[in-house]
Amino acid sequence: MNEQELKSMVEKLLGEMVGKAVSKETIENTVEKCVGSVIDNDGCLEDITEIDLKKQLLVENPHDAEGYLKMKEKTAARIGIGRAGTRYKTITALRVRADHAAAQDSVFSYVSEEFVKENNLVSVNTMCEDKDEYITRPDLGRKFDAETTELIKNKLARNPKVQIMVGDGLSSAAIEANLKDIMPSIKQGLKMYGLETGEALFVKHCRVPAMDAVAEATGAEVVCLLVGERPGLVTAESMSAYIAYKPTVNMPEANRTVISNIHKGGTTAVEAGAHIAELIKTMLEKKASGINLKI
Repeated sequence: MNEQELKSMVEKLLGEMVGKAVSKETIENTVEKCVGSVIDNDGCLEDITEIDLKKQLLVENPHDAEGYLKMKEKTAARIGIGRAGTRYKTITALRVRADHAAAQDSVFSYVSEEFVKENNLVSVNTMCEDKDEYITRPDLGRKFDAETTELIKNKLARNPKVQIMVGDGLSSAAIEANLKDIMPSIKQGLKMYGLETGEALFVKHCRVPAMDAVAEATGAEVVCLLVGERPGLVTAESMSAYIAYKPTVNMPEANRTVISNIHKGGTTAVEAGAHIAELIKTMLEKKASGINLKI
């Protein structure tokens, strides 16, 4: 937009606002201010997602700033964001949009093939063809076709004590952010209890009950599924661990034990891994999981 076009736009807008002709001087002054505030297209804006929301206080002249910050330390909720009249401040509105975009990206993106190979995972796919089908047909994300089922039987150990599997779920970002820390923690913990694990499985387009089909195919005593959680505006990198003793297809959901909110701002991956290993040991001893597990 050149200066003449900007002048015409300013004249039109000011005329509509005041309901009469606007003087040339007023237009010139307004245009000068606008031109002076044009963003440098060659520059870079700061990444607002790098700001720690727990340390960001946007309330002007707070009565107790220290008290506000203490509250913010204990929650990821968006408190102390201030306001502009009756509206959010611009930085708050932009941050919400940025976090929402990150959540959408984590749902519709894929765990990279390089990442799967680096972590020595046996890769398979459920009956979903793509992300759209995965979102609209949850039933297909719980099943494998006959060929894939046979591959699972051939690639994985038969009747293992523990079978670990990884599923992209609703957040590929969660897998790439946490797996490299949580997997060694689980394996080290299990090794301390005298339990070994074979090859881990990676399931693309994975729903939680896919673990039941894997259990039936391998005869595993305990199956542990690490899966990406549905992302929110706090983080798009949260993982859950679903663990079950001798799961079967169509079993009650109450028979699963769940550890959720595994991410750097919640339960850390290393801490969760140690807890998962201890839970698996207890399940094998008690021969139960979910609501049937009495600890």
